[in-house]
Amino acid sequence: MEQLVSLPNVGKVLAEHLVAIGIDSPEALRKNGTEEAFLKIRMQRDAGACLNMLYGIEGAVQGIPKRDLSPERKQQLKQFHQSLE
Repeated sequence: MEQLVSLPNVGKVLAEHLVAIGIDSPEALRKNGTEEAFLKIRMQRDAGACLNMLYGIEGAVQGIPKRDLSPERKQQLKQFHQSLE
């Protein structure tokens, strides 16, 4: 879990969610991808997982703070999140 918490945007709660769904390293997170990891969290851990969590996961995958995500990527993620509702 230490490796996950060292990623941008990943605090204790998100790291716990990731470990619980079988993602225990930055490599595993990148392999699963943002949308897949988020879907697993929504289905297995937190049905109310929000758009900010989705942005945070993407930032962790890219290795950047979520505020630095490109507007295009944010829009893609927003559309993905809306499709789940």
